Amino acid sequence: MKHYRSHRPAPGVLLLAAALLFLPGSLGAQSTRIGIEVGATPEGPSLERLDGPGGVVDLSSSIGERPILLEFWATWCENCEALHPQMLEAYDKFGAEVEFYAVAVGVNQSPRRIRRHLEKMPLPFPVLWDEKGAGVRAFQAPNTSYIVVLDSAGRVTYTGTGADQDIQAAIRTALRS
Repeated sequence: MKHYRSHRPAPGVLLLAAALLFLPGSLGAQSTRIGIEVGATPEGPSLERLDGPGGVVDLSSSIGERPILLEFWATWCENCEALHPQMLEAYDKFGAEVEFYAVAVGVNQSPRRIRRHLEKMPLPFPVLWDEKGAGVRAFQAPNTSYIVVLDSAGRVTYTGTGADQDIQAAIRTALRS
């Protein structure tokens, strides 16, 4: 009969690991950064536009012209659906000053499905198709409902994820910088 050793760490090791997580500046401290670093100046990819006139939108030509808000979005994303009213309010308030884009990720959706969704829940700003993940990589999007705001110099001033973001505050920060 074989005897197997337990792979559980000793209780002292668990206590030490837990303590490191709560010590400021310790090796075990976790970063709260989400996605691309604030202050970064990313290169924007070219993505297909799914609504309106169609064609390709070269985000790199828009970056640095005026503030930009990007929402990495999917038809199946519950957090994106919860953010929808807030996105519409932010667009109504800041749409003349800020370029808004919904970046539809290429996971479990297709352009046809997205267009059908937009017929029921239209957006007043461009919807871009990120089929190959170029936008996800450029902005280091960790998931859907991820929002990136850039100022008029093309610097990232905000990143966040989830349904509880204060989008208008993030835009105001970009407008002040």
